[in-house]
Amino acid sequence: MEYIHRSIEEKVESAFKSFKAVLLTGPRQVGKSTLLKKLFPERKYVTLDDPFAEQQARENGSMFLTLNQAPVTIDEVQRAPELFRYLKIECDQSEEKGLFCISGSQQFVLMKNVSESLSGRVRIMELAGLSMREIQGDPFNQRFLPTMKYILERQKTAKQPKNIWEIIHRGSYPALQDPETEWAAFYGDYVRTYLERDVRELSAVQDLDAFRRFMIAAAARTGEVLNYSHLSDEIGKDVSTVKNWISILEASGVIYLLEPYTANVLKRAIRTPKLYFRDTGLACYLTRWLTPEVLACGAFNGHIFETFVISEILKSFSNAGLDYHYFVSYYRGRDRKKIKRNGEIVETESEIDFIIEENGVLYPIEIKQSANVTPDVTGSFLVLDKIEGKERGMGAVVCMGTQPGVLRENILQIPVWYI
Repeated sequence: MEYIHRSIEEKVESAFKSFKAVLLTGPRQVGKSTLLKKLFPERKYVTLDDPFAEQQARENGSMFLTLNQAPVTIDEVQRAPELFRYLKIECDQSEEKGLFCISGSQQFVLMKNVSESLSGRVRIMELAGLSMREIQGDPFNQRFLPTMKYILERQKTAKQPKNIWEIIHRGSYPALQDPETEWAAFYGDYVRTYLERDVRELSAVQDLDAFRRFMIAAAARTGEVLNYSHLSDEIGKDVSTVKNWISILEASGVIYLLEPYTANVLKRAIRTPKLYFRDTGLACYLTRWLTPEVLACGAFNGHIFETFVISEILKSFSNAGLDYHYFVSYYRGRDRKKIKRNGEIVETESEIDFIIEENGVLYPIEIKQSANVTPDVTGSFLVLDKIEGKERGMGAVVCMGTQPGVLRENILQIPVWYI
């Protein structure tokens, strides 16, 4: 299969000119090794998936680095945490940049070791699955922001896909872009490998069948506020086990927990994160939505569409070399608001699906799996006006519309393919 150029390539190359080490994180199978081999074909490449290399790195890090001298790429480095102290020594003894490229698929494990050993010496970057831009070969590489300036730049290269549900259902793993790769077989192998390797490495999980049921239950709740008790009741495990298993999914990049926006003035705000699967194809596989046609018309389409939109926005930040954790949140409050639904006035909780904060400005975003949207769905945006020291910026409804437009003053309609 032909190599798919990644939006993050320029940022990775730039990082090698400024830092002694670069750490590339991301879930399994998103293309970390392929990217690094493509960008730096002259560098020696060592993977700690090799049992002999792993043993040597764990037991004699100094000798390992003597045999694999910089510049070198070391993959799956989380398998040998003992190696980080020797990487620190090597970095401190040289003034050269770009000595080490280290990569791995267990972000929390990596972050712990990096913060302890390589702080100030390493540039940390995240490679996610393929974005819709990358799948379509679109060179646009700005982070998503719901502003007129962004829209005017984006429309220069934006392409409306023939069937976005095929992209959502197929998933974002590079291997699946080969039409010869069978969808169900790929995800079946992925889940089995994930259970047998990452889950057992990250925690002493003995009952892998129960963990598989837990993954299915979590996938069915993508796009929802995380409720540990409901998951506990469904799989028959205690809440502490469920919390531990959620941390495993998060540590290995399978899910993302979107934290709520917190401000003292928003006293009635819900403080629980929302759960999102990072790959919509995996969520569809686990919940048995087996074709894009059935998915598009099914009861799951709203949650999976929201999951896709948020995943794409996060990719736009990480591909621009930014840590999205510092920019994004959501809001749900127990304060009631009145909206018109099916011709009737009803009361509902205030909710903002997604908030991007940048330079003291809050950009609220509503996500609707519909081609026709109205400005009344943005009524909750007004709650942000209560927050002192923050400005409410341009808001938007991301939807299935065919063209961008203005719903009302300060509210844009943005097609999902503009992300």
